[in-house]
This record gives sequence, structure tokens and C-alpha cells, in this order.
Amino acid sequence: MLQELCDAYADAYGVEPGGAKTAAFRRRAEKQFTRPGFALVTARDAGQLVGFVFGYTLPAGDTHWWGGVQPEPTADFLQETGSRTWVLSEIEVRRAWQGRGTGRALHDAVLGARSEERTTLATGPDAAAQPVYESWGWRRVGRIPGDEGDYYSAYDLFVLELPVSR
Repeated sequence: MLQELCDAYADAYGVEPGGAKTAAFRRRAEKQFTRPGFALVTARDAGQLVGFVFGYTLPAGDTHWWGGVQPEPTADFLQETGSRTWVLSEIEVRRAWQGRGTGRALHDAVLGARSEERTTLATGPDAAAQPVYESWGWRRVGRIPGDEGDYYSAYDLFVLELPVSR
């Protein structure tokens, strides 16, 4: 399954399947598979993985996700209880299936099953997906620096209150 996810990720971003960006994704994914509250939803067409979404719950007291965010939020906003925030870590759709509602279906399927108060995601400051997320109700809360090997050098953080309603 991990290789399928890597292949779909590479296709979604138009990067080399065995390249540095895909290797960084693989490392992130392997770490996240063991996190509390991990969930994965996939979309297939004729057996081929065409999209996926996964994420995990931030543990109580763990504020690493918010580290370095600017503008700095309030202390209350940063508080994590272990049931407050679910990180939507990856939502990827192969290029040939983009623009067909696959991403929204994956988004709604995974978030519809969550019991946390809110969800968060990070995306590149110039990512084409930002207006899409905003149209789905997400709001931008700040920007954080990226890590070495990340797709972007900085990320905009978004938050969406749960449950999701259309």
C-alpha cells in the first residue's frame, strides 16, 4: 500500500516517483501511520489507487504542529487535549482524476468520521488548492516554515471546525 501511495503522490505533484520529494513523502507517511487517531481513506478506479487522504490526532499537550506559526495565535488556540485537533496530513489525487470531485469526496469521507473539535492542514502559500479549501469552509490561521526536504519552504496553516457540513 505504501508504494501505491507514493506513486499516487508523485503523479499528483508531477514529480519523479523515486525522487527526493517522493522519498520525503514516504518518510512522513511511515511516521504518521503509527500516530494516534491515524485514518486513511482511498479512492480507486478499476483497481488503481487514484486518490487518498490521511491524517492523525494531535496528542494532549503536543503543540509541534503549531510551532513557529505567524501570526502567533492565542494560548487557548494552541491547547491540545488529545481529542481537539485532527491533522489532515495528505490529500492527493492523481492528475487525471483532479477536478472530478474525488478530492472533495475523500475529504468529506475522512472528516465525516472524525470526533475531534477541529481539523487542520498545511499547504504551500501559492498552492492551487488554497481557494478550493477556502470554498470548503477552511480558514487560514497563519504560516509556518517548512522542514528540509519538504515540497514547500513555508506552509499556510488552515483550520476547519468539525463536524463538516455542506
